[in-house]
Amino acid sequence: MTRDEALDLVKSKVSNKNLIKHMLATEAVMRRLAEHFDEDIELWGLAGLLHDLDYDQTVDDFPRHGLLTADILSEYDVDDRVVQAIKAHPGHVPAESRMDKALYAVDPLTGLIVAAALMHPSKKLRNVDTEFVANRFKEKRFAAGANRDQIKTCNRIELDVETFIGISLKAMQEIDDQLGL
Repeated sequence: MTRDEALDLVKSKVSNKNLIKHMLATEAVMRRLAEHFDEDIELWGLAGLLHDLDYDQTVDDFPRHGLLTADILSEYDVDDRVVQAIKAHPGHVPAESRMDKALYAVDPLTGLIVAAALMHPSKKLRNVDTEFVANRFKEKRFAAGANRDQIKTCNRIELDVETFIGISLKAMQEIDDQLGL
């Protein structure tokens, strides 16, 4: 599956524009992490872009989240490693590969970064720095839905939290126009 085909599929299955932005942000971060680790950038990007494909259908049935996406993707030519990462990101199957572990940690971090940008006086992602996001990360009541323990699993891909935030922030800043920030 090409990136364009994946984006078309996302747009056909996901109605919430903010969720699509989250998926684009996750794609950007996954691509940047793949580059950092000298991994397959396209493969990692697809995992990030497609990871919440079934969210509209599983929002009230979390045990099926990720698994329904795997079923949907079985009709397409999608690498099994992408499907594995998607099934692992909600924690339903073990995260085994570096890509699996990265997607699991990235998912909540993109939301924290967006929330930090919206809190910044400029409300612009390009004006936010790693320190600003890291300080928000330490505030437990800030963006409480962004699971800090899940973000901290970045240590399983051999990144400390601050480095992980920095890589992720830079990736999102590169697509700030698409994110509307």
